Amino acid sequence: MKKLCFLSFLLFAASNTFAQDSTSTQQPETFDMEWGGENITMQKYFIVFLKSGPSRSQSEEEAASLQQQHLAYLGGLYEQGIINLNGPTGGEGDLRGFSVYNVATMEQAVEYANNDPMVKAGRLVVEIHPWWLAKGSGVK
Repeated sequence: MKKLCFLSFLLFAASNTFAQDSTSTQQPETFDMEWGGENITMQKYFIVFLKSGPSRSQSEEEAASLQQQHLAYLGGLYEQGIINLNGPTGGEGDLRGFSVYNVATMEQAVEYANNDPMVKAGRLVVEIHPWWLAKGSGVK
């Protein structure tokens, strides 16, 4: 019985140690460096490429509704500080847009990206890469 209790405790502890979720207080990775005579902090962000998905045969009304849900979802993530940059690309290619996620782990980025209504519907798919950038950088 003691062995069973101990094993249960170990499994519980391990699952809590390795579990990652979007409510985690874990901070993104950073490091300091000198560049151009200035000390800067580099941070790992995650760039999420939104690409045309396999399911694009929705009616015009369904596609318009999904687009509204998509924009509301991404806007909410922006308001929460989860997305720093976001927008569509031009043209008719496979790449439809991208976002820069300010989260601590790839798992969090995947979770947020996969909860996008357009991704859930299969109209878009995501490709996610870590991206190092000076912390607090913006487009000038």
